[in-house]
Parts: sequence; C-alpha cells; structure tokens
Amino acid sequence: MIELDNVSYGHNGTALFSQLSLTLAPGSFQFLTGPSGAGKTTLLRLCYADLRAQKGKTRLFGQDASTLDRDGVAMSRRRIGVVHQDCQFIDHLSVAENIALPLTVAGRVSEAAGNLKELLSWVGLGPQSGRLPPELSGGERQRAALARAVIMSPDVIIADEPTGNVDWEMSQRLLSLLVELNRMGKTVLIATHDLNIIRSLKSDVDARVLRLKDGQLTTAGSVL
Repeated sequence: MIELDNVSYGHNGTALFSQLSLTLAPGSFQFLTGPSGAGKTTLLRLCYADLRAQKGKTRLFGQDASTLDRDGVAMSRRRIGVVHQDCQFIDHLSVAENIALPLTVAGRVSEAAGNLKELLSWVGLGPQSGRLPPELSGGERQRAALARAVIMSPDVIIADEPTGNVDWEMSQRLLSLLVELNRMGKTVLIATHDLNIIRSLKSDVDARVLRLKDGQLTTAGSVL
C-alpha cells in the first residue's frame, strides 16, 4: 500500500537517514520507535506524501509519489488517516464539526450526519460533541483527532506519538481503538518512544516493531 524504496532525507546538509526501505502491507500493524531526533516524524511525513524523498522512491497505492500532482497527492491522502502529535483543531468549531471537516472539505457533507453519531460514540465523545476544542481534556483531544483521522474510512492509519500527552489509562484506550481498526482490516503505523506501550499490546495484536536510529531502520523484535 505504501512503500519507501531506498529513500534518503536530510535537513540543512545533514542526513537523517539514507537508503531506507519500508513497506506497509495491507492489514499490517507496525510500531516505529527510536530516540528523539532520529527522524520518526519525518519518516511518517514521507509515508503520507507531506514530504518528498530526496533520493529513492515513495509509492502510494502503487503510484510513484514524485509523479503525483497536487490533486493526485490529495486523492492519495484521502486513503490515509493521520493522527498528528500536536492535535490541531479549529477552536471556533465544535468537536463534531472538527471531526467532520475532512468530509466537508471533500464535498461529502451528506455523509457526515450518519457517520458522526456512530463515530463519536465509538471514541466515547458523544456527550462532548457540541463543545469547543479548548474545553476538551488531553485524552478527549486525542480521541477527537483519531475520529477525524478515520472519518473518511481510510485504508491506512498513521499516528505520531498518539499517547504522548495522556495518562496510562487513556493511552490504553486509544491503543485499543487502533487495534480495533486493524482488526477491521486497516493498516496501522504508530510512532512511539514508549516501549511499555508496545509491550502492553503483546497479547492483543500481531505487530512488527521497527527502530530508527543513526539513520538505519531495523527490526527490534519481529513479533510482539
């Protein structure tokens, strides 16, 4: 579904990684770990074409990302749900309106009403649907971000440190939602620095753990 083939990327003349390869196969569940500054977020951005490889090739659903125009990138991204680390929302719109925004932008407003109620219930935010983002707790914001990422029913879910700003109980709840998505056939890639989070899912999901360090991507334990 998403392939990085001998990809290289760096900033200001300094390479983050070179000749890195990664495949996100349909229905797979993968964790990406590594020290701060190793390039985990950059790698995720390459996976959803927010960045373009400086060398090598990125393929999104069989298409060379370097050949995609703006519309082509936009169409590919509709198949990828992204949960960003900073959970940005439009503060004057309600939680429900923020979650439905991808459908609104795509001109699929008629789908929003039916999908929203079920999705809000799934992430446990039904009672908060009319609130504004500044009124939400950290855990509620993360669940809203996950709901927004999946409202278009994407094939791939990419999450950047989705549990970084919440307590252990809430992190387990968020991860259980991601595991449920994987059981529904979605491909999931999660970047996290917390190995305890990974270990906690050992009995729940068949996952591959990847480690990005010193510009190299290695398998840090093929199966949890």
